[in-house]
Amino acid sequence: MIRLSNVHKSFGSHEVLKGVDLKVQEGEKLVIIGPSGSGKSTTVRCMNGLEMPTSGHVFINNEELTKKNRIQLVRNTSSMVFQQFNLYPHLTVMGNLTLAPVKLFGKSRKEAQELARHYLAVVGLEEKAYAYPATLSGGQQQRVAIARALCSQTKIILFDEPTSALDPETVQEVLNVMIKLADENITMVIVTHEMGFAREVADRVIFMDDGMILEEGTPEHFFVSPNHERTKQFLGKILH
Repeated sequence: MIRLSNVHKSFGSHEVLKGVDLKVQEGEKLVIIGPSGSGKSTTVRCMNGLEMPTSGHVFINNEELTKKNRIQLVRNTSSMVFQQFNLYPHLTVMGNLTLAPVKLFGKSRKEAQELARHYLAVVGLEEKAYAYPATLSGGQQQRVAIARALCSQTKIILFDEPTSALDPETVQEVLNVMIKLADENITMVIVTHEMGFAREVADRVIFMDDGMILEEGTPEHFFVSPNHERTKQFLGKILH
């Protein structure tokens, strides 16, 4: 579904990605871990055209992502859940969820509302359909953001540290929704620091540091016997 080939990304003189090669299969749950500043978020942002590589190539569904086609290609194939929930504060939850299906995908208001109700039930927030984002907790807002991504009905959902802005009490409610989603045939790429979640949900884990992928493998490999010294060091700090 997604392929990155020798992707480099610089911001001015600062090189953030240094030749990333990565393939994500259809339906795969890929978790990207690593220290802050390692290039994890930039990698995910290159997957949906929010950042264009300085050099290298990104393919979605075997089609190369270019400046010309990125809006249409990304819109048709992937949705994103951000650290900050990015909900429209002036719209109700229902308004946030029906906006894209109506404006971008040509659904009738009735169809869009049915879709929204279905996915609000999936994230356990049916009763909040006509609430405004400001009245919701952080965890509830992030669950609405996940429902909004689901309303686009794309094959790929990208998650960029979806729990990092939440207080510890609400982290688990968002992770529970994502664990539930992992049973669906959706391709998920998740940048996270939640190692328990990575262990439970990932088909494959990637460890990044200093703009490069240093190691990849199954959760069992990662959490039992990682090979790379830097991976061991990182996991040693956060698992104990």
